[in-house]
Amino acid sequence: MIKLFSFFLLPFSIIISQTNNKITIEESILTKLFDGGFFTEGPAYGPDGNVYFSDLTFTSETEMQAGIIWKYDSQTGSTSVYRSPSGMANGIAFDNFGYMIVCEGADYGGRKITRTDLRTGKSKILTALFNGMLYNSPNDLVIDSKNRIYFTDPRYSGYESIDQPCFGVYRLNTEGSVELIVEDLLNPNGIAISPDEDKLYVGCNFEGDSEKGLLPNTDIFIYNLDENGEVSNRELFLDYSDEYGPDGMTVDKDGNLYIALRDESNPGIYIYDKKAEQIDKISLPQVPSNVTFGKGSDKNYLFITAGGSLYKIKVLSEGIN
Repeated sequence: MIKLFSFFLLPFSIIISQTNNKITIEESILTKLFDGGFFTEGPAYGPDGNVYFSDLTFTSETEMQAGIIWKYDSQTGSTSVYRSPSGMANGIAFDNFGYMIVCEGADYGGRKITRTDLRTGKSKILTALFNGMLYNSPNDLVIDSKNRIYFTDPRYSGYESIDQPCFGVYRLNTEGSVELIVEDLLNPNGIAISPDEDKLYVGCNFEGDSEKGLLPNTDIFIYNLDENGEVSNRELFLDYSDEYGPDGMTVDKDGNLYIALRDESNPGIYIYDKKAEQIDKISLPQVPSNVTFGKGSDKNYLFITAGGSLYKIKVLSEGIN
């Protein structure tokens, strides 16, 4: 077991209080909870009050390490390995019954969606094939109030063949069927659903491919989402040009969108209202990969993965219960 205890950061610790019509972030301390990872991702607040997050140990850079899911214990402040190998876990979320749902990616990973019972540690494969072929590399996910799972399937790393004909967004229904609901994006990545569940946000982070004549695409798109989980009317929500792109994202109860923006010159969590206007920003000392809200007594805390670290910061808004 590896135990790393929290400490405070300077000079990135102070955020100036600011108030407007949409969101208020109070003066807060940015706390580093953990810094022993390689490329941390997918923070998720568990029903046990602990924070689970993945560590993408790219095999070409870590002497063939097989991925980790870490557990940050909110009571002791320590972090330990929850599962390794992780199947190259990336996005993590907890469903309406408290099960851990994990996107397992490529690079010798599982390339599937799994469900784990925290009480027993036992896991079940929810989906590993679509139309008889492996997924490309399940990346991130979000779960609606009906317990349907929406996940992105791009490919950023790995030596395996790309089997699916598109980099898609899928919906895993409660009875086990899977539907391809978005197939016209380049490397869909972060994903979020609005509080009233009538909008689906999907971020793209594609660096371009000159050999194939493909231009960079670093946008966030918004879709109408109906009660059956079907999408329509794609619109551009945010355009980050070709300089940097969005990674993971989450929403608060008021519908504001929190985006982990991979801007190396000015890294942080960028916050936008429903009209795509930036209303705030949380600066970070490392490039972020993902962000989530806590729940219960931690409902006003954001948990952020960046670099090989896990951070938290208190805000006045809260996530969707």
